[in-house]
Amino acid sequence: MHSLKKNKEFNYVYKKGERVSTDNFTLFVVKSKFFDYRIGFSINKKLGKANKRNKLKRRLKEVCRNFVKITPYKNYVVLARNNAIDLDFSSLKEEIGKLFSKYEKKKTL
Repeated sequence: MHSLKKNKEFNYVYKKGERVSTDNFTLFVVKSKFFDYRIGFSINKKLGKANKRNKLKRRLKEVCRNFVKITPYKNYVVLARNNAIDLDFSSLKEEIGKLFSKYEKKKTL
């Protein structure tokens, strides 16, 4: 798993990408020319202090690495919404799974 790190990479995905939402997260996806996927996590400062935001980011990375089938040749940004900071690990896993499956269904239509 590679990360999106620069602000211009995030802005490109926001501007050109497709959007899929659930109650606690929004997923932006754009095609990439590289085989491996790249993923970035965006968590607003309004959601909590740094330790809570970092914990959520660590959990999101773990869920995406181990529990979600992610297709290559794409760049992803996962944007956390208001109540995402309060989710436990199992509900976080379920929510992110729904988010990526919702995108796959949208893509096949």
